[in-house]
Amino acid sequence: MQNLLPEPPATRLPSDDEAEAALAAARQADTDEAYASAAAHHPTFSAAWATLAARALDADQVVTAYAYARTGYHRGLDQLRRSGWKGHGPVPWSHEPNRGFLRCLYVLSRAADEIGEADEAARCAQFLRDCDPAAGDALASS
Repeated sequence: MQNLLPEPPATRLPSDDEAEAALAAARQADTDEAYASAAAHHPTFSAAWATLAARALDADQVVTAYAYARTGYHRGLDQLRRSGWKGHGPVPWSHEPNRGFLRCLYVLSRAADEIGEADEAARCAQFLRDCDPAAGDALASS
Protein backbone atom coordinates (compact mmCIF):
# COMPACT_ATOMS: atom_id res chain seq x y z
CA MET A 1 0.00 0.00 0.00
CA GLN A 2 1.34 3.42 -0.96
CA ASN A 3 1.38 6.27 1.55
CA LEU A 4 -0.48 9.19 -0.05
CA LEU A 5 0.54 11.70 2.60
CA PRO A 6 3.54 13.83 1.77
CA GLU A 7 6.67 13.27 3.83
CA PRO A 8 7.19 15.99 6.40
CA PRO A 9 9.94 18.51 5.68
CA ALA A 10 13.43 17.75 6.89
CA THR A 11 14.25 19.05 10.34
CA ARG A 12 17.42 21.06 10.63
CA LEU A 13 18.63 21.95 14.09
CA PRO A 14 20.01 25.45 14.58
CA SER A 15 23.74 25.90 14.88
CA ASP A 16 25.26 26.94 18.20
CA ASP A 17 28.52 28.77 17.61
CA GLU A 18 29.37 29.08 21.31
CA ALA A 19 28.88 25.35 21.94
CA GLU A 20 30.83 24.49 18.78
CA ALA A 21 33.70 26.65 20.01
CA ALA A 22 33.64 24.88 23.39
CA LEU A 23 33.73 21.50 21.66
CA ALA A 24 36.59 22.65 19.41
CA ALA A 25 38.54 23.70 22.50
CA ALA A 26 37.83 20.31 24.07
CA ARG A 27 39.17 18.62 20.94
CA GLN A 28 42.37 20.63 21.31
CA ALA A 29 42.80 19.48 24.92
CA ASP A 30 41.56 15.98 24.03
CA THR A 31 40.73 14.95 27.59
CA ASP A 32 37.58 13.52 29.09
CA GLU A 33 37.52 16.48 31.48
CA ALA A 34 37.55 18.98 28.62
CA TYR A 35 34.67 17.21 26.86
CA ALA A 36 32.76 16.95 30.15
CA SER A 37 33.25 20.68 30.68
CA ALA A 38 31.89 21.42 27.21
CA ALA A 39 28.82 19.28 27.94
CA ALA A 40 28.35 20.86 31.38
CA HIS A 41 28.53 24.39 29.99
CA HIS A 42 26.32 23.54 26.98
CA PRO A 43 24.02 20.76 28.23
CA THR A 44 21.60 21.03 25.31
CA PHE A 45 24.43 20.46 22.80
CA SER A 46 24.17 16.82 21.72
CA ALA A 47 27.53 16.81 19.95
CA ALA A 48 29.37 17.14 23.27
CA TRP A 49 27.36 14.25 24.75
CA ALA A 50 27.98 12.18 21.61
CA THR A 51 31.73 12.70 21.91
CA LEU A 52 31.69 11.73 25.59
CA ALA A 53 29.59 8.66 24.76
CA ALA A 54 31.86 7.53 21.93
CA ARG A 55 34.99 8.00 24.04
CA ALA A 56 33.45 6.01 26.89
CA LEU A 57 32.40 3.22 24.54
CA ASP A 58 35.90 3.10 23.05
CA ALA A 59 37.26 2.76 26.62
CA ASP A 60 34.89 -0.16 27.33
CA GLN A 61 32.91 1.97 29.79
CA VAL A 62 29.62 0.77 28.37
CA VAL A 63 27.28 1.96 31.11
CA THR A 64 28.86 5.40 31.07
CA ALA A 65 28.59 5.49 27.27
CA TYR A 66 24.94 4.49 27.51
CA ALA A 67 24.25 7.28 30.02
CA TYR A 68 26.03 9.95 27.99
CA ALA A 69 24.35 8.84 24.76
CA ARG A 70 20.91 8.74 26.38
CA THR A 71 21.40 12.25 27.77
CA GLY A 72 22.43 13.63 24.38
CA TYR A 73 19.63 11.75 22.66
CA HIS A 74 16.97 13.24 24.94
CA ARG A 75 18.44 16.73 24.72
CA GLY A 76 18.44 16.31 20.92
CA LEU A 77 14.80 15.20 20.91
CA ASP A 78 13.92 18.36 22.83
CA GLN A 79 15.71 20.47 20.23
CA LEU A 80 14.12 18.62 17.33
CA ARG A 81 10.65 19.23 18.76
CA ARG A 82 11.44 22.92 19.26
CA SER A 83 12.53 22.99 15.61
CA GLY A 84 9.16 21.68 14.41
CA TRP A 85 9.79 17.93 14.29
CA LYS A 86 6.57 16.01 14.99
CA GLY A 87 8.09 12.64 15.89
CA HIS A 88 8.82 11.48 12.36
CA GLY A 89 10.41 12.69 9.18
CA PRO A 90 13.93 13.24 7.95
CA VAL A 91 16.72 14.55 10.14
CA PRO A 92 19.46 14.87 7.53
CA TRP A 93 23.02 13.84 8.32
CA SER A 94 24.21 16.38 5.74
CA HIS A 95 23.12 19.21 8.05
CA GLU A 96 26.04 19.52 10.49
CA PRO A 97 24.04 20.63 13.58
CA ASN A 98 21.95 17.41 13.32
CA ARG A 99 25.01 15.18 13.63
CA GLY A 100 25.32 15.38 17.42
CA PHE A 101 21.83 13.99 17.88
CA LEU A 102 22.36 11.32 15.22
CA ARG A 103 25.71 10.30 16.74
CA CYS A 104 24.05 9.99 20.16
CA LEU A 105 21.40 7.75 18.64
CA TYR A 106 24.09 5.58 17.03
CA VAL A 107 26.14 5.21 20.23
CA LEU A 108 22.97 4.60 22.24
CA SER A 109 22.13 1.71 19.92
CA ARG A 110 25.61 0.23 20.27
CA ALA A 111 25.75 0.68 24.06
CA ALA A 112 22.25 -0.76 24.48
CA ASP A 113 23.35 -3.81 22.53
CA GLU A 114 26.44 -4.16 24.72
CA ILE A 115 24.37 -4.20 27.94
CA GLY A 116 21.90 -6.72 26.54
CA GLU A 117 19.08 -4.34 25.62
CA ALA A 118 18.57 -5.87 22.20
CA ASP A 119 15.09 -4.38 21.67
CA GLU A 120 16.30 -0.87 22.46
CA ALA A 121 19.38 -1.36 20.30
CA ALA A 122 17.19 -2.39 17.37
CA ARG A 123 14.75 0.50 17.91
CA CYS A 124 17.58 3.02 18.02
CA ALA A 125 19.22 1.57 14.92
CA GLN A 126 15.91 1.73 13.06
CA PHE A 127 15.24 5.26 14.27
CA LEU A 128 18.66 6.31 12.99
CA ARG A 129 17.90 4.81 9.57
CA ASP A 130 14.47 6.46 9.58
CA CYS A 131 16.08 9.83 10.31
CA ASP A 132 18.56 9.43 7.47
CA PRO A 133 20.03 6.21 6.05
CA ALA A 134 23.19 8.17 5.23
CA ALA A 135 23.75 8.72 8.97
CA GLY A 136 23.81 5.01 9.71
CA ASP A 137 26.12 4.39 6.77
CA ALA A 138 28.51 7.18 7.73
CA LEU A 139 28.65 6.22 11.39
CA ALA A 140 29.01 2.51 10.78
CA SER A 141 32.00 3.13 8.50
CA SER A 142 33.77 5.52 10.89
